[in-house]
Amino acid sequence: MKKLFVLLLSVLMVLTLAGCSSNSPDQPAQDQTSDEGGVLHIGVVQLVQHAALDAATQGFCDEVRKAFPDADINVLNAAGESANCSTIVQGFVNDGVDLIMANATPALQAAVSATEDIPILGTSVTEYGVALGIDGFNGLVGANVSGTSDLAPLDQQAQMILDLFPETKTVGILFCSNEANSKYQVEVVSKFLEGKGIEVKSASFTDSNDISLVCEDLCSQVDVIYIPTDNQAASCSETIANVVLEKKVPVIAGEEGICSLCGIATLTISYYDLGVTTGQMAVKLLKGEAKIEEMPIQYFEAPVKKFNPEICDLFGVSVPEDFEPIE
Repeated sequence: MKKLFVLLLSVLMVLTLAGCSSNSPDQPAQDQTSDEGGVLHIGVVQLVQHAALDAATQGFCDEVRKAFPDADINVLNAAGESANCSTIVQGFVNDGVDLIMANATPALQAAVSATEDIPILGTSVTEYGVALGIDGFNGLVGANVSGTSDLAPLDQQAQMILDLFPETKTVGILFCSNEANSKYQVEVVSKFLEGKGIEVKSASFTDSNDISLVCEDLCSQVDVIYIPTDNQAASCSETIANVVLEKKVPVIAGEEGICSLCGIATLTISYYDLGVTTGQMAVKLLKGEAKIEEMPIQYFEAPVKKFNPEICDLFGVSVPEDFEPIE
C-alpha cells in the first residue's frame, strides 16, 4: 500500500529544487544521521512552482543544511492544487517526519488539518490569523504551528500607486478567489485607496482558464491594476503580461516575481531570506532550543522598493532614485 501511495505521488507531484532533496519521490528515504546523532527527516510541501515560493524553499533548505548536512529533506510540489497538498502532507504524517515546512497558505492549511503532533512551520503565508481562522490573532499561533509571513506593508504598496500615478482615479485589484490571504489584502488595500478618494474595482478569477478574460475586462475599467501576493496570479504572470501590455494598463505588484513579468514596480520582500528565517526556526526546534508553541510568527523587517526597467520604459514611467531595478 505504501509503495502504491509513493508511486501515485511520483505521478501527480513534481519534485522541485532538486538540491534540497536527497531522494527521488519513488524511492524510500534512507536513514541519514544528523550532527546531533539522530535520524532527521523533514517534509516540505510547496503549493506551486514560481519564483517567490521556489526562493523561500531554497532558503529554508540551505539554512537547515548548514546545521544538518545529512538531513533527508523531501520537497514535493502540489502543482497548485490544495487537494494535492493534503495528499502530500498525509504522506509525511504516515512516514513520521520530524518536521513539516508548508510553503504557502493552502499548504499550511493542509498540514494543520493533518497533524497536531508534528511541528509545522509555514512560510510565504501573508496573514496567519486569516489563513487559520484565528479571531483576535496576536502573532502567536500556539500548538504545533509557527512560521514566517511574506506580508509587506500594504498601505505603503497602495501609496506607491498614487505616488507613481498621481492622476489615478480608478484602481483595479486582480486576485484569485480561492486564496484567503489575497482576499485579506484586497480588503486592506481597497480601504486605504477609498480613503484617498480612489474608486476601487476588484476582479477575481478561479484558475488559469479564466484569468485572461477577467484581466481584459478589468483593464477596460481602470487606470492602474494592483496584484497582491497571490500564488495563482504569480503562476499566471505571463498571461497577465500579455493582456496588460497590450491594453497599456500599468501594474503595481505585491512581490518581485509578479513584477518581473508584468509589473511596473513593487514593495517586496526577499523570499529567499524569508526561507532562511524559517530554516533558522526549524534548526532551533530540531535542536531542542525552542518550543514551537512559544514561537511567534516572524515578519520580514526591511521590504525594498523595486521597479521593472523594461516595462517602465514601455510605459514611459520614471521612478524615484530610492527604487532598485529588478535584475
